[in-house]
Amino acid sequence: MRLTELEFDDAQPVQGYGPGFFRIAGEVVAAPLIVTASGAGPWGGYTDLDTLLNMKGEIDVIFFGTGDEIGYLPRELKDALDDAGIGVEAMNSPAACRTYNVLVSEGRRVAAALLPVTKT
Repeated sequence: MRLTELEFDDAQPVQGYGPGFFRIAGEVVAAPLIVTASGAGPWGGYTDLDTLLNMKGEIDVIFFGTGDEIGYLPRELKDALDDAGIGVEAMNSPAACRTYNVLVSEGRRVAAALLPVTKT
């Protein structure tokens, strides 16, 4: 198997995660957050739609990390993002971190909205 090291240029990858936290740019964040190529910021969860809609025109898809298990996204959230032209993919948070990292390393216009895991 051939492994290829990811290069992020100026993008901000998810460097790690654990019970209740994420590590972005060397800093530990113990809360839900949104990560884009330009950095990370707080996210109030599924009801914090404005934070997501403010990325309209800057990203093409948001990977939702739903915690330890794959969860369903609220219909209103999916519909609003679809109306704004932003794609939505829900997966558990570890998978969302990995998917985001690979695509942001390719220069794709992606974001990850992440809920912390409770176990590793």
